[in-house]
Amino acid sequence: MNNILKNKTILLFDGYCNLCHSSVQFILKHEKTQEIYFTSLQSKVGIEILNYYSIDASKIESLVLIEKNKAYLKSTAALRLAKYLKNPFPIAFGLTIIPAFIRNMVYDLIAKNRYKWYGKTDSCLIPDPELAKRFL
Repeated sequence: MNNILKNKTILLFDGYCNLCHSSVQFILKHEKTQEIYFTSLQSKVGIEILNYYSIDASKIESLVLIEKNKAYLKSTAALRLAKYLKNPFPIAFGLTIIPAFIRNMVYDLIAKNRYKWYGKTDSCLIPDPELAKRFL
């Protein structure tokens, strides 16, 4: 497991959520460099990563960002992702000055309603061959 994580930035996302699929597509289109790796929370690798960081998969309705071997959840994960995007998106990282409990109330509201508002898919995102090497 450690080889998968070593020196990588990894985004774990809900593989059945249309909002998450759109978010991954947005990141791929707007990232500064191609350094983020992706995997779904439901995948074998995703479950191994969650277990490695002692994150209960049954209680997670969140993005998980692994950055420098540390796991970030919810709004903190989403805002930290902004640092990897082209301008003007990195400015959103500044919102981390808002206390996490406030940010996470908004995040949790969206996460709780994501299937109702954005829909759910029966299949995971299938990247083209060039992008496939960035999906774990």
